[in-house]
Amino acid sequence: MRKTHRFARIAYLLLIALLALAQPALAADAEQSPFRLPELPYAVNALEPAIDARTMEIHHGRHHRAYVDNLNAKLVDFPALADSSIESVLAKVSTFDAAVRNNGGGHYNHSLFWEFMAPVGKTGEPSAELVAAINKDFGSLDAFKKAFSEAGAKQFGSGWAWLIRQEDGSLAVTATANQDNPLMDVVATRGTPLLAVDVWEHAYYLQYQNKRVDYLAQWWSVVNWNAVNARFEN
Repeated sequence: MRKTHRFARIAYLLLIALLALAQPALAADAEQSPFRLPELPYAVNALEPAIDARTMEIHHGRHHRAYVDNLNAKLVDFPALADSSIESVLAKVSTFDAAVRNNGGGHYNHSLFWEFMAPVGKTGEPSAELVAAINKDFGSLDAFKKAFSEAGAKQFGSGWAWLIRQEDGSLAVTATANQDNPLMDVVATRGTPLLAVDVWEHAYYLQYQNKRVDYLAQWWSVVNWNAVNARFEN
């Protein structure tokens, strides 16, 4: 019996040693992968009370990481991904399989989402130029917010709501299912994303349960208008 325990302990120690040796290699592989998980631009608790720290930890560290890992895994089937920007992949996503569409969209959408939020007090205000464009296409800032929130609330199942600039320069609110986005050549309304909100349940369920409307109402308090202004100007 003692021999069995001794062998089990030796095997356990060997396993720990092997895992420790593997960590640098895994880290190196991650660094060399074409698609990488971006760091959050703030602490996980920085968006409270609108979004709780635990939701941010799971959303960023698990969900977004899974999209990145799964997208990099598709290099075996589509080697050209290694030399492509995520935007160029999405622009011709119909030429790839469903896994690239779902995980590529998930990576791009979430990368934007983190930037579109900021701690209270650091969010800024819509620029005069952005407000003028919003007034032109929606009537007022309040009317835009209402249209945007309704797009998110009415999106059936999982998806996203977007403010986009279309080819003719006009602004529009749209919604997409799952991890689709307005850059993709498979969506009905295309354009350049200026703002986005995640309405998948994993984005809010721990704190708001099934009350998506409440989540959207609180989310406006952490919208990073500085980031929206920069994208609009560019």
